[in-house]
Amino acid sequence: MPAAAPAMPDTGIHPIAPTPFTEAGDLDLDGMKRVLDCMIDQGVDGICILANYSEQFLLSDAERDTLLDLCLTHVAGRVPVIVTTSHFSTRLAAARSKRAAEAGRRC
Repeated sequence: MPAAAPAMPDTGIHPIAPTPFTEAGDLDLDGMKRVLDCMIDQGVDGICILANYSEQFLLSDAERDTLLDLCLTHVAGRVPVIVTTSHFSTRLAAARSKRAAEAGRRC
């Protein structure tokens, strides 16, 4: 398992990235990349993904994993990424936290 990213104080603006969908209700992965680029281009200090925002409750765990991988790969260290891993189930929250930590992110 890779080492977790060192904890650093969060300062500045870390907005929640909204998750775009196609008209058919599927993840809009190209749209997600545009959202991330727009936020970075606007000068944010970090980005929160998969937050307790309305669409979190529409996503399957497979879709969450897809977004986690896409966001971390696309941001590529340009700004810190905070991954929200909360859930009503302690077991699911722990599994999500483990997955994010394995990807090298704080939860």
